[in-house]
Amino acid sequence: MKVILTQDVKAQGKKGDLINVSEGYARNFLLPKGLAVEASKQALNELEGKNAAKQFHKNMEEQKAKNIAERLKNITVSLTAKAGSGGRLFGSITSKDIAEALAEQHKITVDKRKIDLPDGIKTCGVTEVRVQLYPQIYGTFKVSVTEE
Repeated sequence: MKVILTQDVKAQGKKGDLINVSEGYARNFLLPKGLAVEASKQALNELEGKNAAKQFHKNMEEQKAKNIAERLKNITVSLTAKAGSGGRLFGSITSKDIAEALAEQHKITVDKRKIDLPDGIKTCGVTEVRVQLYPQIYGTFKVSVTEE
């Protein structure tokens, strides 16, 4: 019997999957618990529509990420920090500081966890920073740190 899962079912599949199970398993377990619906023409059409909508939203998010990556190429974020001799900072500039400055100065919001900055910026000057906007889509921008 073919059914469409309405929730994730261990060892069977994920939500939205069309699977083939024994009739007893479907009638006695999946259908009464609301874990699946019978794969009728109407249910298959609804599933197809949901998948198309999901793909559309995914494409829109990907396009938005590409546009942001294009905008980031020409952006320089300016930060100031206290520094000692030789341009070494007291402390460091973290990805949180960069994300906040990017949102404040250029109105671009990025998640601080997506900014690729393992140790922070510890010296004055210009540094190229990479940020992951979407899986396999990265943007780079410059961060200029000046002495306070």
